[in-house]
Formats: sequence, structure tokens, C-alpha cells
Amino acid sequence: MPYKGTADFRHDHPEKTGVLITNLGTPDAPTTSALRRYLGEFLWDPRVVEVPRPIWWLILHGIILRLRPSRSAKAYAGVWQPEGSPLLIHTARQAEAIRKQLQAKHGNNLLVGFAMRYGNPGIPKVLDEMQAQGVRRLLVLPLYPQYSASTSASTFDAIAHNFTRRRWLPDLRFVSHYPDYPPYIEAMASHIQAHWDKHGRNQKLILSYHGVPLKYLERGDPYHCECHKTSRLLAERLGLGKDEYLTTFQSRFGREEWLQPYTDETLKALPQKGVTSIDVFCPGFSADCLETIEEIDEENREYFMEAGGEGFSYISALNATPGHIDALTQLIEENLQGWQVPRNEPEELAERVRLAEEQRQAQYPGREL
Repeated sequence: MPYKGTADFRHDHPEKTGVLITNLGTPDAPTTSALRRYLGEFLWDPRVVEVPRPIWWLILHGIILRLRPSRSAKAYAGVWQPEGSPLLIHTARQAEAIRKQLQAKHGNNLLVGFAMRYGNPGIPKVLDEMQAQGVRRLLVLPLYPQYSASTSASTFDAIAHNFTRRRWLPDLRFVSHYPDYPPYIEAMASHIQAHWDKHGRNQKLILSYHGVPLKYLERGDPYHCECHKTSRLLAERLGLGKDEYLTTFQSRFGREEWLQPYTDETLKALPQKGVTSIDVFCPGFSADCLETIEEIDEENREYFMEAGGEGFSYISALNATPGHIDALTQLIEENLQGWQVPRNEPEELAERVRLAEEQRQAQYPGREL
């Protein structure tokens, strides 16, 4: 198998340090065909669906990709913006804000990019671009605060698979999770408190996380525990008692049991228990997307109000708010420690070329290398 090299390599090519932030992904358009491509890639990942491949291929292509793309396309059409999907827009803004902060401190030899695990911009394309720009040290930060094999590990798989096809590998660091990182907890608490200061506070705070099948927990995935840890630390920072907040899990798919309690069933039941006003925040979503805008703020709002609720307030994701960008930038800088951002002074680059040419002439006189 031929390995991908670096085209037109020069010894005076400036070396860079790169930061790559990633998120789950998005279709290219709110259309049935685009959703079929996106869901086909997403749901075929064995980290996402742990079912034997032959069986799952028949289910995926024989049933799911025939029915779900059109329904999902309608949902995406309801949240789509002129610039693209909300997740794409917010992730691009996060990357740009992080870039400005880091380059203001470390200079232009530190590059920041973003990629999606599924869809575009894809990880292989962005890695190609970073390699072409001279990135020799790479820090990858998936924007999943709570670790799961279906998210963080899947991103690592994609990076590692891409590296198996490269001739020259960069130094690599990978941030697998940050569920209890103090600046992250503080950013969420300040964001929620600001919402309460402006709109008032309802009876109970619902902290809704994306669900995963229960069997993943039973097989050792720490996601469930990390979600509850984040909730506990956030509630402590907000000064909430145990009866003032709930941790729930949304977005279940299929017939098997997922992590409970389910967000939708919880919201349907709360009014009958005397809880008629709630605030909902999604700590595991670093950016607003279909699952927060359509599923929580529309679908689950409707469930709650139809069940007798009187007040429902969705608190937006952290997105590119200053507190979130500060927290992510601090997390990145802590994980960059020990790596000096190259200065790439002209004299240094010229000396590198001179030494390389001197060695080439000594060992391979007359050959073009």
C-alpha cells in the first residue's frame, strides 16, 4: 500500500503546531439524499452501533436508510441557516475564537482547525491541509466533555486510521474527555446563572445528555458516570439541592434499553408530580444542534406543556460564548505544555537548509533528493 507523503518538501518549510477541534458531524444539506449519505456514514461506525456487521448492514440498508433520511431531512430543514447547519456554524465560530486567543499569545505558527467525525469538513481533508501547512505537532480536542467509546474513541479511530496511511506522522496528543474540568464547570454555571438573572428561575433544572445503549455501560463505558459527575459538580457550583435538578438522557434510537431516565418520559411525567416549570440545559452538547434545538426546545417542550406544564425554558448550549472559549483555550494550553511553538526565524530555516544540503552532498553527491 503506498503511503501518503509530503508533496514538494523543502527543508526551509516552516514547522507549525496544530490544534484540531472536532465534533460529531452534519449533513451537507437538509435533503433526503444528503441525509442518506450522512446517516450511512454515521450509523455504519462500529463504535456507534455494536451489532455484527452482516446483520447490521441488512438492517441499515434494508430499513433505516430507506425510511429515516426523509424524516431527518424535514427536521434539519427546520433549523437550517443560510450558512449551514447550526452545529457547523457554531463549531466554526468556536475554532475561530480559539484561534484568535491562541495566536494572540503564541503567534501565527500555532494553527487551529476544525473537523467533523462524519460529513464535512472531514477529518482526512483537514489533516491533509494541516500537514501541507507544516504541522509537525498536533493536539486533537473532541468537543465531547464526557467520554464515550461512541464519540471520543470513534474520533481517535478516525485519526489513527488516517495516520496508518501517512509516511510522516506528527507528534500527537489527544484529549479524551474533560467532564470535571473546573473552567468548563464554571463556564456552564455562569451561563446558566446569567440566564436565570435575565429570565428568572423555574422550579427544577433538567440536565439532559445524549443517551447511549445501556449495554455500553454494562461493558465498561464510563459515559454514564461522567455525566452524573458533571451534573453533581455543576449543581454544587450553582448551589442546588438534590431535589432541584435531574439528570436525564435523550435521543434514544431503536428498541433496546438505553440509559435512563429518558428525557422525554421524564418531562411528560413531571407536571403530574407538581413540577410545572422547568429549565433545560444540555451539558454534553458543546454547541447547539438538531438535538438541542429541535428535540429539546421544540419536541420536548411540547411534551411538557401538553402534560400540564406551565413554564419551559431552554438554556442554550455554551457555543462560542466568551466563558466557553476561555475554558477551551485554557484546556488546550494545558495540554500543549512541553511543546514549544516554533519561531521559524529566517536564519534558523536557512541554517536547516544549509546543513541538509551539506549532508546530502557528502552522502549522495550529484543526486537530486
